[in-house]
Amino acid sequence: MKKLFCFAIVFLLAARISFAQEDHQYMVIEFIKVASTQMVDYSDNKDFMEKIYEEAVKQGDVEGWDLWSLQSGPDQGEFQFVTITYYNDPVKMMNAMTDDNFLNYAKRAYSSTMSESQIESAVKSAVQNRDLAMRAYMVEVAETKDNFQMKPGVLASFDLMKAAEGRFNEYENVENELYLPFHQKKIQAGMMGSWKFLRTAVPMGSAAEYTHMTLNFYDDYVQFFNSMEYEDMEASEEQLTAMEEGLSSRDQKWVYMATLLKAIR
Repeated sequence: MKKLFCFAIVFLLAARISFAQEDHQYMVIEFIKVASTQMVDYSDNKDFMEKIYEEAVKQGDVEGWDLWSLQSGPDQGEFQFVTITYYNDPVKMMNAMTDDNFLNYAKRAYSSTMSESQIESAVKSAVQNRDLAMRAYMVEVAETKDNFQMKPGVLASFDLMKAAEGRFNEYENVENELYLPFHQKKIQAGMMGSWKFLRTAVPMGSAAEYTHMTLNFYDDYVQFFNSMEYEDMEASEEQLTAMEEGLSSRDQKWVYMATLLKAIR
């Protein structure tokens, strides 16, 4: 029994190390609510925030940062902006942008043009001008092969999903085996820019409102609406049936459309 227990521990540790060595991308996706009275202030802070994240990228703690302006969703007044911060390590994802680190990045970015007290005041103002309504810690588990360029003006849809109880693996298999190649064909047909499939990277419990997310990227609304009309003419009846049946393994909770304002890499 003792040998069996030791073997189990070694196996779990090996699996954990193996997962950590895989080339996963991690993301913190933050849905932000800004009061109408603070919208001008938040807009003024975008450039200030951009330089802070540029410094975090220079330090190697962050892989990139996006700022998106929401254009549609289940409740138009619920969120106005979305940010995505990219990491190559789950520990960095959890620790990189603490309040202290954020202030230190700001000091590095603005020490030549602002005093320390001015920087602290500006950081405080930037944080107060927003309500961080929802934060998602995600890990990328599948993506299309493409050369899509993240540049201001491109379009994205954020699709939040909840896997049906007891069908978690089934849902992931559907996305990986059926929808990934489907989206790859759309990209090859020029009707889509890129696609990513994410799952929550930290435990959320059975009452969580979502477990997965897909990010769908387009050059513009022309490509987006053309994409809605795409049909895979090569798909067999069995494949189409499997894709339809696969939809029952998850509940599509919300869909948000957004336009990219800033991208740092």
